[in-house]
Amino acid sequence: MSEVSQIVFHFGSFNFSLHQSILVWLVICLIVGIVAWIAGKKIEKADPSKAPKGIVYWSEELYNLCLYVIQGNLKETTIHYLPMFGTLMVCMLLSNLTGLIGFQNPTSNVSFNATLALMFFLMIQFHGITKAGLQARLKELTEPMWLLTPLNIIGELALPVSLTMRLFGNILAGTIISLLIYTLIKSIAPWGYLGLTITPFLHMYFDVFSGVIQTYIFFTLGTYFLGQQTAEQED
Repeated sequence: MSEVSQIVFHFGSFNFSLHQSILVWLVICLIVGIVAWIAGKKIEKADPSKAPKGIVYWSEELYNLCLYVIQGNLKETTIHYLPMFGTLMVCMLLSNLTGLIGFQNPTSNVSFNATLALMFFLMIQFHGITKAGLQARLKELTEPMWLLTPLNIIGELALPVSLTMRLFGNILAGTIISLLIYTLIKSIAPWGYLGLTITPFLHMYFDVFSGVIQTYIFFTLGTYFLGQQTAEQED
């Protein structure tokens, strides 16, 4: 797949293309879905009196990890959103690590990140409207005084833009820097191959550390603003 930049489907005069980053995301989702199905079967048959092991153990660890990320923001609504956000977190974390095996990270595609950020934005607006009605939601944009309405609107729109560009910028920057270093190593061969000794540390930071941190930040910020709209709704 690393040699495939995109797949083009032809429907008469209409052409539809899937970029490599989207193909990678679809494969990750398929793999996660299959593993989750197998894990579910194992958990159903597991003996609760014995310590979990294997896929059951790792499933519990992932569950606790996802719970840790979003529970502080979503509070009593955490269980309601955990299946969706937990699945997305695992898929995004794996996608951020695909650079280790030479594939393009889905999160280095700005349209992909914008789709996830738009999901959070629409959920926040939906809960804001259903909590007190459309009129009350619009009134919030005029507080504390109507002169600040343009700034309030910009503040609302800044969330999806911020989530999109922060994730896109950090992941793409890591990809570009890694590519530049590999290009430099190739251009000054054979002496450049000594530079391969630093590439494991390079990938450790840009693919592993940065990938984990960016996943954490994305869902922490998104669920924080979502929690502000859902907390009072549950009171």
